[in-house]
Amino acid sequence: MSSSLGALPSFEQIRDAAARIAPHARVTPVLRSDALDALSGAELYFKCENLQRGGAFKFRGACNAVWALSDEQAAHGVVTHSSGNHGNALAMAAATRGIAAHVVVPEGAVRAKIAAIGRAGAILHRCAPTQAAREAMTAEVQKITGAVLVHPYADTQVMAGQGTLVLELLQQAAGLDALITPVGGGGLASGAAIAAHAIDPSLSLFGAEPLGADDAAQSLARGSRVTSVVPDTLCDGLRALVGERNLDALRAHKVDVITVSDAETIAAMQLLWSELKQVVEVSSATVLAAILQQRKRFAGRRVGVVLTGGNVDLQVLPWY
Repeated sequence: MSSSLGALPSFEQIRDAAARIAPHARVTPVLRSDALDALSGAELYFKCENLQRGGAFKFRGACNAVWALSDEQAAHGVVTHSSGNHGNALAMAAATRGIAAHVVVPEGAVRAKIAAIGRAGAILHRCAPTQAAREAMTAEVQKITGAVLVHPYADTQVMAGQGTLVLELLQQAAGLDALITPVGGGGLASGAAIAAHAIDPSLSLFGAEPLGADDAAQSLARGSRVTSVVPDTLCDGLRALVGERNLDALRAHKVDVITVSDAETIAAMQLLWSELKQVVEVSSATVLAAILQQRKRFAGRRVGVVLTGGNVDLQVLPWY
């Protein structure tokens, strides 16, 4: 059983999600940097989801999914597969409701993120580092426990929860004409696109994707979902293939996906640490990397820039 797999959320569901998570999630700040404005030639408004509970935007979607369950569903707990932030977020969200969270974690995931999932109270299940192994182990846990699947990016309530950050951002920074988010599985990018265009249909929407995991960019260019990409990127949070429905949302809302190299992303990550004074993880830095790579396209614009998370293994910083 899944909480609500497949369908894209409506704007009403995103507004409902905002009300549902309000007692638990943080309203994260929007920060500015004169130095980064000067470098980009644009006005950048950084939505700092690295300061969200659990250190990532993922808490929004997980919290909404957990609190949207009926009491009968919730009694069996929740399960997901995650290499990091979603698993941590689901464990934290489940704790707010006093229910069990099972997280299937692939071997080779970032140690700091696995440790955080354990500290948040999840029951950890290890599996081989393939999508097939993750899904098989998740199905096995579901069968044994009756737990409800909360998919990292293809769950309607998860997407709705992620979209709530755009409701905040557009209240905090009036007059934006563009918005950019990272793209992995597409839960954030699709929820954000639906929310953004419901409020302002004229907003230009962009996604930032690692060159080594560019299935969304390839899929949009080809007109059909590309599943043959084998991820090769330091951006561990963006290695998932974009979901089918998520891709539909990106296409419907004309999200323009820009691909960036790991070298560009690491340079952007250093800039965010040094100029914005924010600890952000490498996946988050793709958005600034994309803006700096495509200066002419962003020049003179007021851009909402979503920094998705700040869960960094300080023993393994990517520039060393």
